[in-house]
Amino acid sequence: MILRIAWTETQLVRLKELGAGEEELDRRFGTEKERDKAFQVLEKKFVRSGRQKLDELRAGQRRPRLCRLESRLTEALNACGFVQVTTPTIMSRGLLAKMSIDECHPLTSQVFWLDKDRCLRPMLAPHLYFVLKDLLRLWERPVRIFEIGSCFRKESQGAQHANEFTMLNLVEMGLESSDRQKRLEELAALITETAGVDEFVFEPVDSTVYGETIDIVAGENRLEIGSSAMGPHVLDQAWQITDAWVGIGFGLERLLMVAENIKSMGRLGRSLGYLDGIRLNV
Repeated sequence: MILRIAWTETQLVRLKELGAGEEELDRRFGTEKERDKAFQVLEKKFVRSGRQKLDELRAGQRRPRLCRLESRLTEALNACGFVQVTTPTIMSRGLLAKMSIDECHPLTSQVFWLDKDRCLRPMLAPHLYFVLKDLLRLWERPVRIFEIGSCFRKESQGAQHANEFTMLNLVEMGLESSDRQKRLEELAALITETAGVDEFVFEPVDSTVYGETIDIVAGENRLEIGSSAMGPHVLDQAWQITDAWVGIGFGLERLLMVAENIKSMGRLGRSLGYLDGIRLNV
């Protein structure tokens, strides 16, 4: 018998919600009756597993994976001399302008504006620049800081994008210029290893903000999990910063996607429909 009958669209959506793998999603059947019976068995299995995981969360046996990753990254960076900072979620238009993001910039249309002068931050970098200009005056070099927090962009909705996502930005300033590439590689390795990502590669790309950046790509689908840059950079002038530096921004949900081979970013971020990747309508 040739197996040609696939899941219905409704069944496929439900199985994806429940976290079915590629092998299960690609199954074929000889008859509709066989398919529907297999769906009932699979759905029951995933519902049982989901409820068990929710019970574990309630019993305090685990925390959401995004929270666990944030804790591991914080501990790893603290151990390497990085200081965690927390800056406002609301950002001024003036700080975006210092990053060359004006009314004509492509990124402006992706910004969630609260009024004519304030928005939900689309990136962490402007606030980190603001903090750094004072810390460079107060502390000896090198100055190492990082922030983990939500960013907001009007992204095209899909498996790899979300309007709200979690970023880690780390910056080390006061380096020797000759040490920048080596340090960038060390820090990228630190973060990916901590997140459970086995391998990654660097890929130079054009950036609408920095001009040229180095993406960090990983996974079988070559997913961009981070983006890095070096200074001195032309954007530094607006902040009166002249030090050599390296900086990397990682998307935490994308790190988890690669580390745990999960295809949908929606299961991993802040959600009303999922808790720690578990669909709540189970």
